[in-house]
Formats: sequence, C-alpha cells, structure tokens
Amino acid sequence: MTTAAIIGGSGLTDLKNLSITRREVVRTPYGEPSAPMVYGRLSGKEVVFLPRHGPSHTIPPHQINYRANLWALKQAGIRRVIAVAAVGGIAASLQAGDLVFPDQIIDYTYGRAHTFFDGEHKKVTHVDFTYPYCTELRGVLNEAARRAKIAATDRGTYGATQGPRFESAAEIVRMERDGCDIVGMTGMPEAALARELDLRYATIAVVANRAAGKERSLISLKEIEAHLEEGMTKVRLLLEHAIPLIAAD
Repeated sequence: MTTAAIIGGSGLTDLKNLSITRREVVRTPYGEPSAPMVYGRLSGKEVVFLPRHGPSHTIPPHQINYRANLWALKQAGIRRVIAVAAVGGIAASLQAGDLVFPDQIIDYTYGRAHTFFDGEHKKVTHVDFTYPYCTELRGVLNEAARRAKIAATDRGTYGATQGPRFESAAEIVRMERDGCDIVGMTGMPEAALARELDLRYATIAVVANRAAGKERSLISLKEIEAHLEEGMTKVRLLLEHAIPLIAAD
C-alpha cells in the first residue's frame, strides 16, 4: 500500500534516495499533471513522487496545473501529501538553508484555478480552512527532524505570491506586517485543493534566501541554487525518517 506522496518543488525535481519501481502517465478531468507519477520505495515504504514544476523544472508557479496534480494523487489512492517548497525568509530568525513546517498560510495569488467546486453544474461548497496544514503530518515532520537531528522551525505563516518574479522590498514589508514568516509562489492553491479532496497535507519549506529588502545585496540566483542544494540534502534525510512514521490507511 502506498504510504504517501511527495510533491517536489524547486531544487527537488527528483528523489535520489528513492528506489524507483515504475512511472505512470495519468490523465485527469483537469488535464495532465506536471509529470508522470514516479512510484518507488523510500525507507522500505512505497511512495509516489511528483515534481511540481515538471521533470526538468520548466513550469513556472502561475502555470502549474495544481488541480490535475492533486486529482491524480487522490485518484491513485493517496491520502497523505508532503509538499516541498523553496521559500524566502522574512522572519529575522530564518536564514538560508533553514527548514520550516508552516502551520498557516496567506494567499496573495490571483488568476489561478483555485477550486474543484466551479462550473455551472457544481454545487456551492464550503470547506473549513481554519488550519490549512494537517496537524498529524506536521507532527510526523517534527518527530522526523528530531530523530534525524535536523534543526527546523515547527510553525510559521507562509505568504503565497503570484510569481514568477520575486517580490519588491515594499511587498515584503507589507507581508511582514500581515504576519508572514516565509514567502513562496506555490503554496496556494495547492493547500486548499488538497483540503477540498480531503487529503492530509503538510509542507517542508526550505529557506533559499532572505526575502527582498532583508539583505543589503540583491537576490542572487546563484546563491539560491547553492542554498537549495544544502537545504534539499536535509530534506532527503528528513523524508527518510518521516516516511516510516506515516501510518498507512
């Protein structure tokens, strides 16, 4: 039985520690997912891996087919999803390379297909989104970090922006005033769509850089890539410890 799915973000287009058993091309009512679903074994448990930006990281944040991705996982019988995301650090305590398991999110995106409940034949449906991330899965991530001896921040508010450009310094000031600790471009509508499908969903956010205006220098893509490489090494180790802790349905 497949234990969970892992959605890879920037810096994690493949799982080097995943023993691949098969790949599956999937069709959904919402179009094609970002990539074929990769089935394999991690720490002795079967998992599914799906790179959010495509196998070669070619799909920008605002053009990701979030609905197809989540629908494909639900269709495969997945109940739990761990999403990996590269973010900028807003909170003063966060530095490049740090890991955060957010517990809240604020949506600044626009123009994205953000719900399954649309179209003329859909009923008006409201889902509770008070706590966007699954408490159980966040607990698993915290325990896995403890076992792996990886420092991580166990809560925080993720500000989801439209992209693909980075934010202005003034936008980061506003987001900090709103209560955001980290900023990324893929947190929404992914989290909300997972909730609509009754998927248990949590995020491992990897701080790739200090957010705009938080350093004297401008944001460097070269430095981001280096920090992501460091952060994703931690993520792979964390997942090795987390997957065995996830209870199968």
